[in-house]
Amino acid sequence: MLPDGRYDEARGERRSAYTGRYTVTGSHLDYVDDTGFTATGDIRDGVLYHEHLVLYREQKSS
Repeated sequence: MLPDGRYDEARGERRSAYTGRYTVTGSHLDYVDDTGFTATGDIRDGVLYHEHLVLYREQKSS
């Protein structure tokens, strides 16, 4: 998730496997993939619950 309202998702060896835009309303997210696919998610206690996935913020290495 990028600060400009876009996302760029890697899958396995595929960088940028899915790209698109997202909007946030409170703790709810709506996604629209560049292909037109849509999805939703909710943030609870700093964790993103996206459809059947549970996603955690990536930690920057020092």
